[in-house]
Amino acid sequence: MQEKIVTIGDSITVGELAETLHLSVTTLVGELFKNGIAATINQRIDFETATIIVEELGIDAQLERKADTGEGEVVTRPVYEVSANASERPPIVAVMGHVDHGKTSLLDAVLDNKTAEGEAGGITQHISAYQTVRDGRAITLLDTPGHEAFAALRQHGAVLTDVVIIVVAADDGVKPQTIEAIRFARNANAKIIVAINKMDKETANPQLVKTQLATEHNLNPEEWGGDTIMVEVSAKTRAGLDKLLDNVLLIADLEELKADTDVPAQGLVIEAHMETGKGSVVGLLIEQGELKPGHFMVAGSTYGKVRTLLDFKGGALKAAGPSTPVTVTGFKELPQFGDTFVVVKNEKIARAMSEQARIEREKAAASTNVTGADLLKMMTQQHEAEAFNVIVKADVQGSLTSVMDSLRLVDTNGAVTLRIIGSGVGNISENDVRLAADEHTIIYGFNVDLSPAVKQLAARDKVQIRLYKVIYELLDDARESMESLLAPEVVETQIGTLTIKGVFRTTKEEIIAGGEVTHGKAMAGLLTRATRGDEVLAEMELTKVQRQQQEVKEVFEGDMCGLSLKITKKVLLEEGDKLEFFTRELVKRTLS
Repeated sequence: MQEKIVTIGDSITVGELAETLHLSVTTLVGELFKNGIAATINQRIDFETATIIVEELGIDAQLERKADTGEGEVVTRPVYEVSANASERPPIVAVMGHVDHGKTSLLDAVLDNKTAEGEAGGITQHISAYQTVRDGRAITLLDTPGHEAFAALRQHGAVLTDVVIIVVAADDGVKPQTIEAIRFARNANAKIIVAINKMDKETANPQLVKTQLATEHNLNPEEWGGDTIMVEVSAKTRAGLDKLLDNVLLIADLEELKADTDVPAQGLVIEAHMETGKGSVVGLLIEQGELKPGHFMVAGSTYGKVRTLLDFKGGALKAAGPSTPVTVTGFKELPQFGDTFVVVKNEKIARAMSEQARIEREKAAASTNVTGADLLKMMTQQHEAEAFNVIVKADVQGSLTSVMDSLRLVDTNGAVTLRIIGSGVGNISENDVRLAADEHTIIYGFNVDLSPAVKQLAARDKVQIRLYKVIYELLDDARESMESLLAPEVVETQIGTLTIKGVFRTTKEEIIAGGEVTHGKAMAGLLTRATRGDEVLAEMELTKVQRQQQEVKEVFEGDMCGLSLKITKKVLLEEGDKLEFFTRELVKRTLS
């Protein structure tokens, strides 16, 4: 009987392949999982992976690659350049710095609100956008996460930015996240202003901060002949804040920041989450054009129509222009953090653009994450590493992205395989628990809630749910959980060596011999390995040591002694054989 020939493209979803082969999705997902790939029904796999799986399942079918004809309409995103008629726009300022150096407190003082009180551990967990007014001119401020696990978010914060205010505590100096912020700002070609905070403290030492930045990071203060503006401030007393904002506006004037307002609006997604009764609630930062209620917009692989348009305080807007942070509702699905959004003429164009973006994203995921080469490698290594399965739920899209990226960066040297088998924005659901129960999985919730019904179901199905509000605590838990999967390491410690000078008696269970300790010491209770040249003869236990006819606890290098060795199998020792005395213990392995 001739094999059935099935034609597919360069990539195909798991669901589509199952339907094409007349298989249940469960069978196909199970086979992928057996070979090290935790795939979902909508995940795309490449042609080579599909071919391997068909062979593994023993299906009487042959896959052929569909020829690419290049036909079909391609919808591209418009690219705009600032025109001669562009008008002045507010500067976009990212506030960055090390944990506890007071960047959010500084923003609070500028905006006169109390943001930090609502944050877990005083650490900003996602990008928040605000606007303030100085001398009748607007300034857009972005508060970026302060912990290193949110490096991806903070990097986006720099890319969005004209000016980066790097907050350094006058009593603490330059720290790792300070250096990271400097690097991000430079990569984004943003102008840098240093705010030396906590000048109200007695231990404040602004000269030390300036010296560190100048000598180690090539940020020379203006008063030292350099070109970096450094302002001494205090979030507590509000000293220096006016000077700080004046310098932001000065840079804006020098840079001549402009944007067009008579073009379709476009910008970046800086936050996205679901709200009951509202659906997708998305934070946007407009780069150019004007966004109004009723506009059709596309962001990544989703689209929608602007139902509500709110400013950062929650007030309704009729229109929002360049450099303005807004919150909108109306997207069909949640866009991803960092997606570019653009306004289009009608829903038909929006739908076509989002569908094309979806296909491209899935193809990219298939080519980078689940390739035939990867699958073959996983199939040969699947028994060499333990698997740690997790489901991740977070309050907003940006936090979800960062948590997942940070989990993937936990280095296990190949000893443990992390599999994120599910993820999403919103509270943990009963479906999450059921999926976790099937796959022996831990559910991590970040800034989300747990309903009594879900908690009861998890207890019944013995599913572990771990809720966190601080990112590094979640990552520490994941690291410890992965370490618990590692088999302990066998560690041998050499204590001494001896050369046998004579064998006096050998029985079924014991050898009596004598010799000279050539290194270290010999003592009762040690494990002993007998060797003759390069050959290992046996392992034994040293049960008794004698010196000058007297039993002793230990004898040292250069001493002659008598030995009693307990054996488990018959071994014949000879003069000149070597004995190595050692201890053996099981040591818990770590990922560090």
